[in-house]
Amino acid sequence: MSAAVTEDLLIVGAGGFARETAQAVRDVAAADAARGRAPRWRLAGHLDDDPALHGREVDGVPVPGGCELVHELPAARVVVCVGSPRDYAVRARLVRRLGLPADRYATVVHPTAAVSGSSVVGPGSVLLAHCVLTAGVRVGSHVAVMPQVVLTHEDEVCDFATLASGVRLGGGVRVGRGAYVGAGALVREYASIGAWSLTGMGSTVLGDVPAGEVWAGSPARLLRPAGATALAELARDARGSGGAPCGRAGDAPVPAGAPAHGTEDGTGPNGRRPQTRMESPVV
Repeated sequence: MSAAVTEDLLIVGAGGFARETAQAVRDVAAADAARGRAPRWRLAGHLDDDPALHGREVDGVPVPGGCELVHELPAARVVVCVGSPRDYAVRARLVRRLGLPADRYATVVHPTAAVSGSSVVGPGSVLLAHCVLTAGVRVGSHVAVMPQVVLTHEDEVCDFATLASGVRLGGGVRVGRGAYVGAGALVREYASIGAWSLTGMGSTVLGDVPAGEVWAGSPARLLRPAGATALAELARDARGSGGAPCGRAGDAPVPAGAPAHGTEDGTGPNGRRPQTRMESPVV
């Protein structure tokens, strides 16, 4: 058995995504045990602002109280697991509200995910079962990657983005900050999915999706502007108060299941130059 220290982990949220993340943490612990290692994390609880959940359990995990309890448990690592197509900006608002340093956030990677050694994943991000990151992929901070998502060479997924189950990105795709890509969507190589946009489930994206718009269909077409909360985040970013367009945090790439960090910009045929190697991201 290794001498690694098991850390407490708090999952902010108690809905579907939070429950899936809790199961991923259990699966990581089982994989650690199978390898004769101490478990990486101990599930300390879900934190949720719904008072009806306080003092109860969700799938056997206690809900001791609201989200602000993260400040009363400073030794615990944290992952924020909230959001839906109805309000996919809520994760960014909650992370901002909590105001925690990057090193408080865990990175959860399911043991069945395949993360190449040339790819990096930022703090607070979650990769669920059977995801694939092939080569030179950069995933920012607080990104939700649902089961069976495939990210191919030199894809970049910026902070707070959500990739729903079964999304497939061609090489060199850039998914902007906070964008939501619906289940089963296919995105052509070197396309750009704009910040705080929403791409509908099952869509086929053959070109760029502008920031702050909802696109859907095959091929995908403009439906309407994004919702008010997403547009508010886009306006906040435009004022320069939302941080860098893509997260830049951490050190070198790490194996699947361990904390990893960082994203950087690239270019390709639509004005973006494909990266040919991975450089160490900078703070």
